Amino acid sequence: MSILHVIILAVVQGLAELLPVSSSAHVIVAEKLMGMNPSAPRMTLLLVMLHTGTMLAVIAYFWPRWRRTFFNSLPEFKRFALALVIATFLTVIVGGGIIEFIEKVLMRHQPHAWVEQLFSHLGLIAAALAVAGVFIIWAGLYERRRPKTAATHELTPRQYGWIGAIQGLCVPFRGFSRSGATISTALMLEVARPTAEDFSFALAVVLTPPAVAREVWRLYQAQHHRLAAVVPAAMPSILGMLFAFLAGLLALKWLSGWLEKGRWHYFGIYCLFAAVVVGYLQYTRF
Repeated sequence: MSILHVIILAVVQGLAELLPVSSSAHVIVAEKLMGMNPSAPRMTLLLVMLHTGTMLAVIAYFWPRWRRTFFNSLPEFKRFALALVIATFLTVIVGGGIIEFIEKVLMRHQPHAWVEQLFSHLGLIAAALAVAGVFIIWAGLYERRRPKTAATHELTPRQYGWIGAIQGLCVPFRGFSRSGATISTALMLEVARPTAEDFSFALAVVLTPPAVAREVWRLYQAQHHRLAAVVPAAMPSILGMLFAFLAGLLALKWLSGWLEKGRWHYFGIYCLFAAVVVGYLQYTRF
């Protein structure tokens, strides 16, 4: 994997990660087009390090707004933190349960089974993109038809609980956009658009470090527990993280504009188109 490959993947990740179109699906397809194995430990580590870059972009972009909204008083911060903790807990329960079922039951005959081994299966990615596309279109059309006065700016336990649980469904499957699913869930639960966007990306900040730790551990095991071999393998990921950060900032500005203008369902249409393309690649045995 050359530096040029890393930069290309970082730009793809950064532009797609913070849009509800599944950055992972786009990066995996790009990797396969360049002759790489998306399920290899080095590549999955690169993927989550690219996520780290976009997580930093989230913090840089949303911090002024979060500071005004969630950090202007201690009671408001406590409510925000509690919502994040509970939603993340439900994500771990749902997502972790699915991962355990896949690895311990569906993949029980494979030695050292990891759910990441499914990441190169384009058929699964196409199906996940299609599901995400339908969900996003449904939520977008529902949000456009509801009265504007119905939207709430303060999350209730029911709302952030459902958002966290739905996020858990996205964790094991590439193509099932995390931001698309969580923001769509919030819109279906009549959460105001800015609040849905803020909370979805705040959840990404919480979820990314454990994902990085999991992939570092997977690479460590693949390198036969030799720490000296892990460091060189991780160096391209650091460069990729920087480029993903820059591309992520651009994507965030675009997403905010489309979300605020009520064009959310357009992303769902794109996901359906992407599902057809990925399905075709699978059909042609690419």
